[in-house]
Amino acid sequence: MLGVKHSPFSTNPKQLDPILAAAGGIILGKDREIRQSLACLLAGGHLLIEDLPGVGKTTLAHALANLLGLSFSRIQFTSDLLPADITGVSVYERQSGEFRFLPGPVFAQMVLADEINRATPKTQSALLEAMEERQVTIEGETRPLPQPFFVIATQNPSHQIGTFPLPESQLDRFLMRIELGYPDRGAERALLAAGGQRASADRLTPLIAASDLPRLQAEAAATHAAGPLIDYVQALVEASRRDAAFQHGLSPRAGLALLAAARAWAWLDGRDMVLPDDVQEMLPLVARHRLRSTQGTGMARSEDIAALIRAVSIP
Repeated sequence: MLGVKHSPFSTNPKQLDPILAAAGGIILGKDREIRQSLACLLAGGHLLIEDLPGVGKTTLAHALANLLGLSFSRIQFTSDLLPADITGVSVYERQSGEFRFLPGPVFAQMVLADEINRATPKTQSALLEAMEERQVTIEGETRPLPQPFFVIATQNPSHQIGTFPLPESQLDRFLMRIELGYPDRGAERALLAAGGQRASADRLTPLIAASDLPRLQAEAAATHAAGPLIDYVQALVEASRRDAAFQHGLSPRAGLALLAAARAWAWLDGRDMVLPDDVQEMLPLVARHRLRSTQGTGMARSEDIAALIRAVSIP
């Protein structure tokens, strides 16, 4: 039986309700996906959004950056993009006789890596250190990135022309992967009547300060996970390693990511403890892009993740 232990913080997720509502007014009919995205940021992770062009991936990233008061930059990934186009370059100034560093677009609190799988693997790897260490090393000098620092990357389905699959080391840097999908009929009708929502996203103003985010992240991270709950997370990770549906199982880092995501999801729901339902809700988002199907279909299938959940007993 999972015990109850109160968080040392004042759990107040209601302060984020205006952010969810404002984003929901821009990305119509996708309230759950917006909440998932916010949970990812509260857990301190990076977000990968994979879907067809035109379903609102870029608009969602821009809306969240504006509402959270984060400095924002957008990198359009193309096949000719170079690593220096992301991290920055040093230029020689004749007047001073010295080199001056010109920071690239990665030096922002929220970076939108748009259509990341249209760039070559060499360019994709330029984000690896930034996403993992929150710093970049350029010409032998390590430069810290702004805090907080988030990457929201969008990618088109891998079967589309001109895409380069993300390597597993890159995929593992993303805490979650979500899909937006088509809007329902009512939401699409409202979108058509409004003539699109991209301009509305640009006009959004911050509802919290970026300096508030570390406190909110600390509150989410303090959400209590009882011993049996941690046992349940470990059982799911171990079961994935024995499951014939997957080429390999989840790593310890994936287990930590799952627990962090479940804590953030529970906190957003107004609770100070994690339930198995939170873990089950987050598992497909955290695990699917980290697992490879033995059926030759690339990443794990949704039905195999669902079967994994059914196979592991809840404490």
